[in-house]
Amino acid sequence: MKGLLLKAAALIVLSETSLVGAGLIIRVVSEELPVPVIVFMRNLMGLLLLAPLLLRAYGELATKNIHLHLMRALVGVSSMACLYYSWSTLPLGQAALLKQTAPFFIPVVAFWWLGEAVPRRVKLALLIGFAGVALILNPQEGSIETGLFVGLLGAALGATAKVTVRRMHLTEPPRRIVFYFSLFGALLSSIPAAMHWVTPNTTTLIWLLGLGAASTLAQLLFTRAYSMVPAAQLGPFTYSSVVLAALVGWWLWDETIAMMTILGMLLVFAGGVLTLNRSNTRPRADRGPVGQPER
Repeated sequence: MKGLLLKAAALIVLSETSLVGAGLIIRVVSEELPVPVIVFMRNLMGLLLLAPLLLRAYGELATKNIHLHLMRALVGVSSMACLYYSWSTLPLGQAALLKQTAPFFIPVVAFWWLGEAVPRRVKLALLIGFAGVALILNPQEGSIETGLFVGLLGAALGATAKVTVRRMHLTEPPRRIVFYFSLFGALLSSIPAAMHWVTPNTTTLIWLLGLGAASTLAQLLFTRAYSMVPAAQLGPFTYSSVVLAALVGWWLWDETIAMMTILGMLLVFAGGVLTLNRSNTRPRADRGPVGQPER
């Protein structure tokens, strides 16, 4: 069992490394392309890369819950746009951390929408985590950087997308959920992309293909890891992306992180571990990566 946990943890770290790689690419291509175009190209590349797998599920595509699939795609693409904006404007470590605040919003959304009870331990974790978020926001001279709020909104929307998947899992198999998100995600993101269209050059197209590959690889590695051991044991390892992103940002762009932000990161990490590292009694279908639209 210990060997299986180590293997799953290694897959999570590789998944988070791929995610940081995607964030680095977003930072690079955002100098040439608007965020809506990047989001559309990411969804288009992901759809093309997953097409062979999704075509095998052709017989599973009929659904009576098309409205939920559309909602999940709309919320997921909106989350992706917000998080991509934060990757393009904030220090990489901060952007990676804001994505990791999604677990704090999931119990809130699930309570409001599905009526799920919030255990006392999770309430404590939420207080700790949001206290960390307050330190990270750290308004100076009466203003808060827009990218921080947008990234936090992206995390909240990502949590809503995950709860939507939880709502669907009883009637919708994973392949169907992946298919409709890939399809609707590409269609919905094409609208704002057309309004801000800039044609990528050859070099940028190569970067965008790398973005699609890195994001898809992160999702596949995440899938494999969470099929091996319970999610509660893997939660802490997802924060490896924060450390790696901070190091990459320091190395490539000479980014520094304020002490107040570091203290906030520690609180977010503590709250996240407390939220994730609890008894996991949900059905297996509820744990999968199909709830990871922002990757």
